[in-house]
Amino acid sequence: MPLFLAFLLVPIIEIALFIQVGSLIGLWPTLAIVVLTAVLGTWLVRTQGQLALSQLRGSFERLSDPTEPLAHGAMILLAGALLLTPGFFTDTCGFLLLVPSVRSRAFSWLKSKVKVAHFQMGPAPRQGQRPADGRGDIIDGDYQEVTPRQRRQDPSGWVEPPK
Repeated sequence: MPLFLAFLLVPIIEIALFIQVGSLIGLWPTLAIVVLTAVLGTWLVRTQGQLALSQLRGSFERLSDPTEPLAHGAMILLAGALLLTPGFFTDTCGFLLLVPSVRSRAFSWLKSKVKVAHFQMGPAPRQGQRPADGRGDIIDGDYQEVTPRQRRQDPSGWVEPPK
């Protein structure tokens, strides 16, 4: 239901804002603002995205929890989508998501709502134990002896008989 309301209310808010701003400053200045915010937003998303990517690389190098840099990257991606969508309300939300302190507060709020059951970095722990004699892994299996069949004298038809 909240997603339905968002899809219903956001276009209505955008249309109302377009009408209000357009009646105050005119059509062409309104369109120029929309294009300018898209260009400025693209540049800001690029610079903020590079910063978030370097923070993510740093967390991988330190083998620390990459959750926060990943969340910041996702919010920057969402900000880019909002800034490329024409409208004043979506642009405002997109620019707010480009502010690091706003992203940190949003991450803190999301973190309080989500429970992580398990997180692990590095290789998976080995199951079982290695034998003390150093022979390596033991593979358990069943076998059955099969007696070899007598070789047929006539060819099978697939290959030529030996000469």
